[in-house]
Amino acid sequence: MSSGIKIKAPATISNLACGFDVLGAAIHLTADEIVGHLVDKPGVHIKQIYGVKKALSTDPSKNTAGVAIRSMLRFLRAEKVGIELEIYKKLPIGTGLGSSASSAAAAVMLANELLKRPLSKQELVPFAVLGELSADGALHGDNVIPSLLGGIIFIRDIRSLSYKRVYHPPGLYISIVFPEVSVLTREARAILKPEVPMKKVIRQTGNLGGLILGLQNGDFDMISHSLQDVMIEPQRAHLIPCFHEVQETAHLAGALGCSISGSGPTIFAFSNELQKAEEIAQKMQEVYTRNKIDSRIHVGTVNEEGSILC
Repeated sequence: MSSGIKIKAPATISNLACGFDVLGAAIHLTADEIVGHLVDKPGVHIKQIYGVKKALSTDPSKNTAGVAIRSMLRFLRAEKVGIELEIYKKLPIGTGLGSSASSAAAAVMLANELLKRPLSKQELVPFAVLGELSADGALHGDNVIPSLLGGIIFIRDIRSLSYKRVYHPPGLYISIVFPEVSVLTREARAILKPEVPMKKVIRQTGNLGGLILGLQNGDFDMISHSLQDVMIEPQRAHLIPCFHEVQETAHLAGALGCSISGSGPTIFAFSNELQKAEEIAQKMQEVYTRNKIDSRIHVGTVNEEGSILC
């Protein structure tokens, strides 16, 4: 048995309003920590999962961390290697902050460290994506890629793993509030209509292009005008208690924009001043407090590092 190492993976906000399945950002909030070491018995072995109220499977074929590492070991023709994991969940399941994705991201990085880094961080992406696929049955990387690599990531095509990091201006702050309710990604995806009116596609495409250009050019007005979701948010808003009230409150407090992170229930807002970001978070939380719903808030910037060795 080898000595253990620990990897920490950040939470993520995905979609960023207008970028369904193609935009995601890592934030300075730990979602998962995974401790692991080499063992004599071949394969992946999940010893224990801590920090969750609802039991998660320790079967490596049914856990995102296990699936991700197994696919990596097959690629490296290292199936005889044995790895034992302990997973520490730092956020509740079903928050819309990429909990399952962070497990996959941390897992592949941990396995790579134990094997003396045969792959670059970027070369770990395919295996992390496969791990995330096992969680909700959908192929997307807007949580798992930023959780692994950090930054804001634009995914042009997930099947060919065509993605790029999006520059963002200094002074971009993120306020989030997550009420103590759960929205499972698989269920939130199931309610989405398979067809979208052409007018909405045109408007959403304009918003997506505007947001990326606004971020790249440091144009906060363009960012603000583009942080609108006319396709997915209207279909999911009813799943999140007080969503419209929280969104309106954020806008009144000076947010550049406010929308759902992933499938929710977390709601995020962008702003361009730290003090304003803190005020926005507090006011969003006050909505839930008035409605007797427990919630947590976080204020910060984009996490540029992604998953790291602790």
